[in-house]
Amino acid sequence: MRLLVVDDEKGIRDLIHKYAQFEGYDVHEASDGMEAVEKCRTGSYDLIIMDVMMPELDGFSAVREIRKTNDTPVIMLSARGEEYDRIHGFESGVDDYVVKPFSPRELMMRISAILKRSGKDDSQSHDTLKVGNDMLIDFTARQVTIAGKALDLSPKEYDLLFFMARNRGIALTRERLLSEVWGYDFFGDDRTLDTHIKLLRRELGEYADHITTLRGVGYRFEKD
Repeated sequence: MRLLVVDDEKGIRDLIHKYAQFEGYDVHEASDGMEAVEKCRTGSYDLIIMDVMMPELDGFSAVREIRKTNDTPVIMLSARGEEYDRIHGFESGVDDYVVKPFSPRELMMRISAILKRSGKDDSQSHDTLKVGNDMLIDFTARQVTIAGKALDLSPKEYDLLFFMARNRGIALTRERLLSEVWGYDFFGDDRTLDTHIKLLRRELGEYADHITTLRGVGYRFEKD
């Protein structure tokens, strides 16, 4: 699923990008309404997250322009939550209206709900990744199998493997792994990450070498 995040605040775009990517979405960005309109003319998206107040072209105007060529679902972001603003948003053709500051997890749930309602999210299809000859990572079912046998991983081992697999081929620093996988739940030190990597490698068996140690940096999940 391709998402377009439109906001002139880089911090907001980065926050949404982080959570949406972790959920498995293909995330694209635009920093203003004009850029968003142009991107929608040249590419297709399954859902757009649009801020209201932006330079060049405000969110409402951008939505009206985009609606001339496609009916992509839109979630509007705004620091203003008055009834008038919400009504104006819905009259402009948006599908949902979220007031800043917002909960990223709630936003992810709203995205999922809209995609399901619009028929773009096929609950029967599974987001999977095949590694080597017989390792299958099923992100949708939250399951990993090798030669048809399911691995018994801990919740954090699943989170760690899924994040690394989605970012395969990319050097991931220790800081980023701790931030993305543990987030606010992290109270330990780097040894926590090393321990989970060691346990994960043990579970992966012959596929353990797909997790490469980058000395002084962190780890990388290797592509085939």
